[in-house]
Amino acid sequence: MLVLDPADWQARAAAHEARVDGFTRPHLARRESGVKHPVHDFLFTYYSQRPAKLRRWHPGYGVALRGGELAKGYADLGDAVTVSDEYVASQRPLLTSLDALLTATAARPAQLGCFGLHEWAMVYRLTPDQVRHSDWPLRLGATGTDEVVESHRIACSHFDAFRFFTAEARPLNVLSPGRDDRAAYEQPGCLHAGMDLYKHAFRLSPMIASELVADCFELARDIRVLDMRASPYDLADLGYDPIRIETAEGKQEYAAAQRAFAERGAPLRQRLIEECETLRASI
Repeated sequence: MLVLDPADWQARAAAHEARVDGFTRPHLARRESGVKHPVHDFLFTYYSQRPAKLRRWHPGYGVALRGGELAKGYADLGDAVTVSDEYVASQRPLLTSLDALLTATAARPAQLGCFGLHEWAMVYRLTPDQVRHSDWPLRLGATGTDEVVESHRIACSHFDAFRFFTAEARPLNVLSPGRDDRAAYEQPGCLHAGMDLYKHAFRLSPMIASELVADCFELARDIRVLDMRASPYDLADLGYDPIRIETAEGKQEYAAAQRAFAERGAPLRQRLIEECETLRASI
C-alpha cells in the first residue's frame, strides 16, 4: 500500500477542488438565483452526484492518507485512512456489471448515424407547455420538429435516452433497448454512452482516484454541449450555434463531432475497465 504524507495528498486534493470548482460554482450560483440552464444543469440534475461529492477528493483503493479523515468506505489504520477491503468486496456486483457493460460497449464499432434525433423524439407531437425545456423555443417550431422526426430513421441505442421518447415517437425507433439489456445495445458513438462514463466513474468512487472522475465529468460536459446544439431547441441567446441536423451539412458536422468524442472517450472507458478488473482481482 502506498502511504501519502499530508503535504503530498493535500496538494492533490487542493488541485482537484480547484478544478471542480470551475464546473460547480456557476451551477450553484444559478441554483441559488433560481436560474435554469438547459445545457449545463443536466450533469447535476440528471446524474445523482452532488457537487459537494464531486469536489471531495479520493486517492483510490490501495493508497492511504496519513492524517486523513474517515469517509464512507474507508478504514482507520491508526495514523492513516484508506478505502477498506470490506468496502471493495461489498461492491462486487457493481464492479461485475460495470465491467461487463463497459467491455461490451468498447468492443463495438462506433455508430454515427443517429444524428442526435433522440432529443427531437423527446418533444415529438408535444404542445409547447409539455416540452421539457419550455423556456426555450423550438428552432423549427412544433410542426417543423415533427416533420424532421417523421422523415428520418430513428435508431437510438441508449435506454436512458429512449425512455424519454414521447409515446408517439417510441414506435418509430428501430431498436428497443431495455433497462436490463444495456450491454447488448450500447456503443461508443452514442453521446449518452460517452456522458455516462461520468456516472460510471462516480459510482466507483471512492475506489478510484477522483482525477479520473473529473476527467469523465469534463468529457460529459463537452458532449452535452454538442447534444444540445444538435437538439431542436433554439439556444442562440445562450451563445450556442445550432447544428442543423436536418440538413446534409449538419449531419456531416454532427457525425464528425460524434466521432471525435468517441475517440476521446475510448481511453477513459478503458481506464474504467482496468479499474474494475483491478478492484475485482483484489477481492
